[in-house]
Amino acid sequence: MADDHASKAISCYGAGINHTPNIDRLASEGMKFNHCYVTNSICTPSRAAILTGTHNHVNGVMTLDDSINKHLPNVAKHLRTGGYRTAMVGKWHMGEGPAHEPTGFDYWSVLPGQGDYWDPEFIEPQGEKVEPGYVTDIITDKCLDFITETRDTGKPFFVMCHHKAPHRSWECDDKHKHLYADKPIRVPETFTDDYKNRARAAKVAKMRVAEDLTYQDLGLVQPDGGSRVGARVVQESGSSQRKIPVDATRLIDKEDGTVFTFASRSELAEFKFQRYMQRYLRVIQSVDDNVGRMLDYLDENGLADNTIVIYTSDQGFFLGEHGWFDKRFMYEESFQMPFLIKYPAEIKKGSICDDIICNVDFAPTWLDFAGLPMPNYMQGVSFRELLRGKTPTDWQQVAYHRYWMHNDIIHEARAHYGVRDQRYKLIYWYNEHLGVAGARPGAEDEKEWELFDCERDPLELFNVYHQPEYQQVVKDMTRMLEKKMQEIGDEPVHPLLENGYEHNVPSKL
Repeated sequence: MADDHASKAISCYGAGINHTPNIDRLASEGMKFNHCYVTNSICTPSRAAILTGTHNHVNGVMTLDDSINKHLPNVAKHLRTGGYRTAMVGKWHMGEGPAHEPTGFDYWSVLPGQGDYWDPEFIEPQGEKVEPGYVTDIITDKCLDFITETRDTGKPFFVMCHHKAPHRSWECDDKHKHLYADKPIRVPETFTDDYKNRARAAKVAKMRVAEDLTYQDLGLVQPDGGSRVGARVVQESGSSQRKIPVDATRLIDKEDGTVFTFASRSELAEFKFQRYMQRYLRVIQSVDDNVGRMLDYLDENGLADNTIVIYTSDQGFFLGEHGWFDKRFMYEESFQMPFLIKYPAEIKKGSICDDIICNVDFAPTWLDFAGLPMPNYMQGVSFRELLRGKTPTDWQQVAYHRYWMHNDIIHEARAHYGVRDQRYKLIYWYNEHLGVAGARPGAEDEKEWELFDCERDPLELFNVYHQPEYQQVVKDMTRMLEKKMQEIGDEPVHPLLENGYEHNVPSKL
């Protein structure tokens, strides 16, 4: 699993902006999902949902500032009890220390927080140590060593190989420093979005490529000084960086001293986009290299035919669409996760699935393949039948999303929840902090609904919630939302429909 890897930055998804031949092998030799969705588009909560098979209001990891309770049941514990050797390597990001360390794993070696790209520190049961080299290579080395050791035991293995890349600040391996410099990367058609016809949350979020990237993000020299140099932004690591002003006329590459000059704000914005994308895609190239190493190892050691290999990301990511970087929102680029899976024994080569799955469905599916019972606390469902090319008649074609970290200190993204089916997406911006960690007050009086017709408006530019011709769709999607919230035990903040939840209750209790 990668961190912040958008589907559009995997070449088999067809965007044409980069080339990932090794990750593409999973699609050509297995199945590609076009509608895999995250239940909360932010790192820590998504990882908790994947590990436990539960939504965040159940596992308690609702925001970046939450940590997982190590005593919670999780899929690794079930697999280890069922006879598997288990490992967790790389980015953990669900808390540190005895109360939050990885559990259910025979071996674990994880990065503290976001970790470093170069000479990273790893936390292990025996303590902390620095490993020289590039983080993506090191994580893969550790995983391959574990698989080699496991072969000698005769046991099956379960490995969570969790890369740091391509998380910000996008520091590439030396061998990839000049990739994508030969020709401009195509700018998304919504890059200069004016956010009309959308909820106010879209306009106020501070994650615009043209306005909110820092000198560090783009590998540029940050001059000494205060606010005249750029607005201060506190990164998740706690280090303070400054944003590049929108009217900068001169910038310097911090590695080779190249000077860049700009005659207009639009020229500067275009430079920031190209620089951002080059750095982002270069770190992905190392991930692709190491996926190739993993696949080659399985082939060379006779393991490929009997090993399920999955590539995914903890959520999607904006690559300049709507002018943004980062994630958090339920808009498609952030909401959609890449999901590629290879298993020759059951999955037809080159197959594509357009059915909806979510990250809470991963754990039940793994247990299904392992021949282990799914515990009743898990809220996802196994999609093994989809992998066989069969869609059950009762398959729930709906994805639920809830972002809790209202008005977060970094991007000021507003709290919301919603559902998506095969055509429509309904979002409710409830804009309340609700006392959860890392959420802040603000804009409580600006609650809004959005409805998008994803078939007619795939770029999500026109909120049709109030259009007369969509009023029946509004009612149907609201009922779907309320039914899903009831099913998973999440508490609505919006006023319920007149008939509310679909259940029969006595008039008095």
